[in-house]
Amino acid sequence: MIRTLLPVALLLLACGHDGAHPLPSFPGLTRVTGASPFAQGCVTAGQAGTNFPAAEVEPFVAIDPRDARHLVGVWQQDRWSNGGSNGLGSGASFDGGKTWATGFAHFSNCSGGNAANRANFQRASDPWVTFGADSTPHQIGFGFDKGDARAAMMAVRSADGGRTWTEPLFLFEETNDDTAIDKESITADPSDPNLVYAIWDRLTGLLLPANSPNATGPAWFTRTTDGGKSWEPARVIFDPGPNAQTLGNVIVVLPSGTLIDVLTIVTQLNQQSQPASVAVLRSTDKGQTWSSKAVTIADETSQGVKDPKNSIGVRTGDIVPAIAVDPQSGALYVAWEDSRFSSGARDGIVLSKSTDEGVNWSAPVRVNGVLATQAFTPSLAVAQGKVGVTYSDLRNDNPADSTHLLATVWLAVSSDGGAHFQESAIGGPFDIRNAPRTADGYFTGDYQGLVASGAGFLPFFVLGNDGDTANRTDVFARPLPASGVAGLSSLPEALLPPALTAGRGLALQQAPRTGLRRVY
Repeated sequence: MIRTLLPVALLLLACGHDGAHPLPSFPGLTRVTGASPFAQGCVTAGQAGTNFPAAEVEPFVAIDPRDARHLVGVWQQDRWSNGGSNGLGSGASFDGGKTWATGFAHFSNCSGGNAANRANFQRASDPWVTFGADSTPHQIGFGFDKGDARAAMMAVRSADGGRTWTEPLFLFEETNDDTAIDKESITADPSDPNLVYAIWDRLTGLLLPANSPNATGPAWFTRTTDGGKSWEPARVIFDPGPNAQTLGNVIVVLPSGTLIDVLTIVTQLNQQSQPASVAVLRSTDKGQTWSSKAVTIADETSQGVKDPKNSIGVRTGDIVPAIAVDPQSGALYVAWEDSRFSSGARDGIVLSKSTDEGVNWSAPVRVNGVLATQAFTPSLAVAQGKVGVTYSDLRNDNPADSTHLLATVWLAVSSDGGAHFQESAIGGPFDIRNAPRTADGYFTGDYQGLVASGAGFLPFFVLGNDGDTANRTDVFARPLPASGVAGLSSLPEALLPPALTAGRGLALQQAPRTGLRRVY
């Protein structure tokens, strides 16, 4: 077990009073992170790329099924411009998200990886966390070296609620320059504390010429049947074939016990234009076997997001769909970034629903309230029948201000099964240009966190510290009232100008993806 770097004596940062960065003026907003917890000199010298110390990105959060006051969140700590971070941070809250004790698992050199535990990797990426049915937190991440092909998918668990973590167990190891593992997630079975599922994609043919049709990207899966003490050998559960890949695999468990894996399938990898679709796989025997064919929900028509003033990209969750299940009714919801309601002009947020365990899906509906601006990176949860979606958009940016690009984080809530939404601002506006910059643009994460808490929602997301290049971003939590949106300002769609609500029912305009994306 590792020792928590920052004690449970609760950081001043957890209350947002670090003296440097006043909180945005939203009631109840809690700052989870601050300065980098890693020791100076832990970073392997000579790595290519730019490191952004104290920059946290890509958070995710899980809630204890037996105690809604108990949460565990994870994030990338000290992001690099060309992939991954110095380590994966974690935080545990025992008061509903108001205060957090932070630490980290041993996934990399900076976070306690060493020769003895074999996790002495230069970088780590793509954190995900889940709670077992017995309240045990389980976390997954992958470590890798930038200078060689060594990488591993690793899992840990916690015996003290997320304050500390076991040494990592290796689920899969990578040593081949021609292959790469990416975008993992972990999901505990809510009915059996012994069952936890892990899934990721593995790209092949990285050394092939760009026009080769032989690259692949199947989905890999493993599970534990003893509560995380050991894991079955990882195996391919779905392969879309040559010249195609999967991405963004996330599993949920239906009340019947059926497993649903949502994923993006990208085809024609050797072409400049690469069509993509959002789909699901199904398993009715706890992951022992999976459907051989994916059920397509819809074409994925994301255009990607760009800064409209300088044409620099904003790296978003445009190929990482979000999924949630209503634990009472069994209804499934999937949200993703898509441009269909603007006829391919800009990305928005769409939602589809299934009431027959993922066999059939409704036509996508638009979630984001303002059609005339770019919206991106949805998260999804269901709270006592209410559907909650968080996302960011640029509606509050000033087009005449050439030095900033202001993003706002929103919570949209539907009380009628996803047919209509009311939304409220929960964070920002903040200058997304201050966020770490990758090859794909300004970056706060390919996903953010959202959980249902009672009848409401608890978002777990990144905001920028405007103008602070020493601590560009932090993770925030926003515990909400039990009513979900009580006390928050929102405008019913009927009161919005027609230009901002037009297009809810526009026909699909196909917008194929360009460029093979690796998410780490």
